Amino acid sequence: MRSVVLLLLGIHMTCAAIHTLQYFYTATSGIPNFPEFISLGMVDGQQTDYYDSKLKRAIPKVDWMSTKEGPEYWNSQTQQRVGDEQNFKVNIDIAKSRFNQTGGVHVFQQMYGCPWDEETGDVDGFDEFGFDGEDFITLDLKNLRYITTKQEALITQVNWNKDKAYLEGKKQYRAQICIEWLKKYLQYGERTLKRQVSPQVSLLQKDPSSPVTCHATGFYPRGIIISWMKNGQDHHEDVELGELVPNVDGTFQKSSTLRVTPDEWKKNQYSCVVEHQGETKEEKEIRTNGGESVPIGIIVGALVAVVLLIVIGAAGYVLYKKKQGFKPVSGSDDGSNSSART
Repeated sequence: MRSVVLLLLGIHMTCAAIHTLQYFYTATSGIPNFPEFISLGMVDGQQTDYYDSKLKRAIPKVDWMSTKEGPEYWNSQTQQRVGDEQNFKVNIDIAKSRFNQTGGVHVFQQMYGCPWDEETGDVDGFDEFGFDGEDFITLDLKNLRYITTKQEALITQVNWNKDKAYLEGKKQYRAQICIEWLKKYLQYGERTLKRQVSPQVSLLQKDPSSPVTCHATGFYPRGIIISWMKNGQDHHEDVELGELVPNVDGTFQKSSTLRVTPDEWKKNQYSCVVEHQGETKEEKEIRTNGGESVPIGIIVGALVAVVLLIVIGAAGYVLYKKKQGFKPVSGSDDGSNSSART
């Protein structure tokens, strides 16, 4: 039986000068008591609005969106999302037929949007579609064409690429309209989006034979570098870097795990180095559940939970991820972008 994994959608790491507007649309089938359609917007990794097929209305998710935009805006957003919902119900059925699928759990997604470099003025855009956690078709904005490696998406590729007006609309939206909305939202949420919050860093371990996790949380903006040092030198072996994950308060968390034997801990001095907004923190001690600190070479205490994957369900956003193939990203605000049929 196919399992369902609901994960936070990936968010692209950017430096502080690069801002992004992203939209995520998800159609599902075969998941009991779960919305058949979900949409949400994000500015610089912070969720700004939400709609689903059960709620049937678009709502703000941050104070600065609810205070800056009135009922007319949210009614307009609701009407657009209702249309998107109908289109995506058609899209997931078409995708299922292309892959000769009938029953079971399936997910069809679109991620679109635009980044803007505040320092250089450079702009870009993206539009990606996925089915059951794998790439389906993607916009090549530079060459103004859709590309795919899936045989099942070739019909869509041909139809969209021969519609020049449709492609020009995509280009105009991402190069101009999307950027204008992004700048407007940045003004709305300036106090929140341009704040700087330093990370809290902890070293966590379950038992003497377990790997050690360097966990940074509560930081904003999202750009962060986590690295390891061994005896004062950069260390890259047996290191696994985790995904960047949003916290419910709008800050972020990230971890890096180092796998070495207990004997290696005793013979060497290891430390975790976290760099954020020009500030560097170095952690050498493991923190236990009781709040104690002990040298990193001594393994004591129980496992401190590190929540790296947060299932939000109807209050957040989801990605059905069968493999590591489908990497979401994208944005826009007038809703006209997501109307295409596959």
